[in-house]
Amino acid sequence: MKLFTCEHCGQTLYFDNFSCIRCQHELGFLPDKMVLAALQAQGEHWVAVDAKPGEPGYRKCANYSEHNLCNWMIADSDPCKYCVACRLTQTIPDLSIEGNKTLWHRLEAEKRRLVFSLMRLDLPLDPKPEPDADGLAFAFLSDDPSKAFHEDDERVLTGHAAGLITLNIAEADNAIREDMRQQMAEPYRTLLGHFRHESGHYYWDRLVQNSEWLVPFRTLFGDETRNYQQSLQSHYKTGAPADWQNSFVSTYASSHPWEDWAETWAHYLHIADTLETARAFGLRVKPRVEEAEELSTGVPFDPYRSRNFEPLIEQWLPVTYALNNLNQSMGHPDLYPFILAPLAIEKLSFVHRIILDHREHKAQPE
Repeated sequence: MKLFTCEHCGQTLYFDNFSCIRCQHELGFLPDKMVLAALQAQGEHWVAVDAKPGEPGYRKCANYSEHNLCNWMIADSDPCKYCVACRLTQTIPDLSIEGNKTLWHRLEAEKRRLVFSLMRLDLPLDPKPEPDADGLAFAFLSDDPSKAFHEDDERVLTGHAAGLITLNIAEADNAIREDMRQQMAEPYRTLLGHFRHESGHYYWDRLVQNSEWLVPFRTLFGDETRNYQQSLQSHYKTGAPADWQNSFVSTYASSHPWEDWAETWAHYLHIADTLETARAFGLRVKPRVEEAEELSTGVPFDPYRSRNFEPLIEQWLPVTYALNNLNQSMGHPDLYPFILAPLAIEKLSFVHRIILDHREHKAQPE
């Protein structure tokens, strides 16, 4: 994630800021410019404080003006009342239930981080207007609070189907999510990770299925036509193969080629966004051990715009090594508790090539 600067006073700003802590200017993220701008009112609309005369103005997203949970803006020429991130949400939690607004706030905040990354990668973000239409949509649902949970009861499951990503809002409750992580014996479970994983399923449909990439996908990830439900049942019954780390980024990735792709896709987004954050902070890793020269890094390039994947992984390994050791110094578990074997890295490179191919085809004139 980038760092931003207040154009009015020069204060450092962060992606989720609503106002500048120094000059108190209201802020708004401008998706068409990918900047967090200090705003000034101009009639019923808003313009950036450094806007040139005659430059088009903006309106606040309805979730900004009505709920103060989104800081994104909408161009005056756009008739939609919601920003490009919020308009993807089809269903929100019941806000009459205590605590749901807080959970909704967390969901939308992490979803905006996902959307930011997808925009940086020039990936399609068309909203899904109705169930049978193409496009991307989100539904934030909760279990029926009037029913006690039993094993056979239907629960809201986080997942993807035909462009609709559903998240159980309980995942936004840190205590519940941590309990689920321990029950599932997972080393890592985050709300942003859910968004990234489920978006991987959507982009498999958009970028791989029915494309020239399908055959090489099967060569690398396996045959996705094998029974999905049986594969998951087998995974939950017997677990991952003993040598799973030789081929997969996680145990869950070993359950089925679709999950392998989604887990790999999520890890690719982890890498790109974390490296951009490291670059924004000028992070330098240079161990004071002569034998550890290979762990030196400085992230000297934009990870979202690299044509080759190799520089990303070359920078990623030293960054994660440093971050894991910093976490251990504070008594916390590893920040990035994964080992990337050569085959897993090859799969990450495959994701990179598909994204690059889409970007280059998008840039070509029709």
